[in-house]
Amino acid sequence: MAGIAAAVVFFIAFVVNAAELSANDVFSSTNLMLIGLGLLALHVAGIGNGLSRGGRRR
Repeated sequence: MAGIAAAVVFFIAFVVNAAELSANDVFSSTNLMLIGLGLLALHVAGIGNGLSRGGRRR
C-alpha cells in the first residue's frame, strides 16, 4: 500500500514540476518527491504491505 501511495505522490510531483505550477513551499515538487521517497522506504522496509505473511501451516 505504501508503494502505491509513493507512486501517486511521485506522479503529482512530476505534474507540478512539468507544468511549472506555482505551488507554495509545502507542496513544492521537491517536498513531494521527498515524501514519496519516505513512503517508498517504508514499503521496502515492509511497513504498509497490507496483509502479513504468516508461517506455513501444515
